[in-house]
Amino acid sequence: MTPDSYPFRPAMRTALSVNLNKVALVRNTRHIGIPSVLRAAEMCLHAGATGITVHPRPDARHICAQDVHALSQFMRDWPGCEFNIEGNPHQNLMGLVRELRPQQCTFVPDTESQFTSDHGWRFPQDAQGLRPLIEEAKALGVRVSLFMDPLPEAMPVVKALGADRVELYTETYASAWGTVRQFDVLQQFAQAAQAALDVGLGINAGHDLSRANLADFLRAVPGVQEVSIGHALIADALELGYSAAVKSYLQCIEAAHAMKVNA
Repeated sequence: MTPDSYPFRPAMRTALSVNLNKVALVRNTRHIGIPSVLRAAEMCLHAGATGITVHPRPDARHICAQDVHALSQFMRDWPGCEFNIEGNPHQNLMGLVRELRPQQCTFVPDTESQFTSDHGWRFPQDAQGLRPLIEEAKALGVRVSLFMDPLPEAMPVVKALGADRVELYTETYASAWGTVRQFDVLQQFAQAAQAALDVGLGINAGHDLSRANLADFLRAVPGVQEVSIGHALIADALELGYSAAVKSYLQCIEAAHAMKVNA
């Protein structure tokens, strides 16, 4: 089979949430407040993004608690857009969730010294520690998404724990894109997404998605409600500007939607 033979997926549009960590990383190399995380958020939302994502790590190497508070306040002026705070709920995430109550929090199993997110939650070993934190966040009115590898068998466990969505960790797809492995890896993601849909979970996706590989992913994987993109989009923004970069990703989303409609 070839990529042209991907099965038809129901047409839907996918929301774009821009991760601003790399903007803060550049800012933190000096102490003069530029580039501005708030200005980046404003320009991305004006260009058509429908969400802002941050992942404040305990060492504050990029996004810090002050940024999260400022963005939470800023997002109140954008009622149609969502604020998503990512992080390990066993570290610094839950204090921010309790105080700020974002529309969504994404639980990610990072260690404190981890360079970047590189795997999803493991079951059954992580289940007991996650359950009360999921319940607490939902009681606060916050949607909960769990960062997960594309494992169909894990989706019923995620649902049983009470999470609302999964965020599929897409680095393995990004690494396979453009190689002979692309189709097979995409099928793994499609099967995991279908398993999530079958038990009533929503689907997000992120990590190393880019303008090059995004449309192929959305075309093949059913039900993706949101993609969270940071590194590639901010890198593109260095060359194109925030507005043009965001619009180019929205064009990728529209292209994937058109492929589904016309399949």
